[in-house]
Amino acid sequence: MAAAEGLRVLAVDDAPLAIEELCRLLRQAPEVAEVVAADDPISALKSIQAEHFDAVFLDISMPGLDGIELASLLSRLNDPPVIVFVTAYDRHAVTAYGIGAVDYLLKPVRAERLAMALTKVKRMALAEVVAEQSADPPDALAVVPVEAAGRTRYVRREDVRFVEANGDYVRLHTPAAAHLVRMPISRLEEYWSPTGFVRVHRGFLVSLRAVRELRSDARGGLLAHTDLGDVPVSRRHARELRERLLRATQDSEADTGRRA
Repeated sequence: MAAAEGLRVLAVDDAPLAIEELCRLLRQAPEVAEVVAADDPISALKSIQAEHFDAVFLDISMPGLDGIELASLLSRLNDPPVIVFVTAYDRHAVTAYGIGAVDYLLKPVRAERLAMALTKVKRMALAEVVAEQSADPPDALAVVPVEAAGRTRYVRREDVRFVEANGDYVRLHTPAAAHLVRMPISRLEEYWSPTGFVRVHRGFLVSLRAVRELRSDARGGLLAHTDLGDVPVSRRHARELRERLLRATQDSEADTGRRA
């Protein structure tokens, strides 16, 4: 991703005057290194499949494939661009944020409002660069940016008790709230497993530090009890969890003995 050198942006709108004005504003922005224009969704999709873009500024009301449908397709890519919607209507905002858009701009777009959107895009792009290029896996994604309703919150890994898969998203359970993040659970497992998170079920990761005890449910299944509730443990992961908990306890006791 080219975020550190400037953003590479695709602007999509079927209205000639609108796309011209949007491209002009984007090219004037210091965060943007290159702007490519597409005047219909199919051309945009072909461009994204052929080359990399950090972000797509996307109109919603277009013939054939509309902006919401195109964004849904893009969200399924292995390395999807950050989506910002640019539209004359505000009625699609909830849907837009629901599929992972980081911002929703109303036409006519003001330069200062565009700057706010580009700040969010840059932040997301840099977070992915850090995650992909980090040479120290334990520090990867130590803080996760969470975008919701036009705001960005930062969730610390140490505050997460367990992680629940939710389609293409994960839900991070913390004492303060549960935060939805667009990321496959397998990717989060890759980054967080060296820091004490264990896959205990195909749909759950749990922090070893958060496990208070292991319990049996009414059907004889295993549950990892945390202060935020019970996390199901599948049979295939039960042995590994017990071993990891035992090692963690032994390491903790050894550290206590050394400090004494």
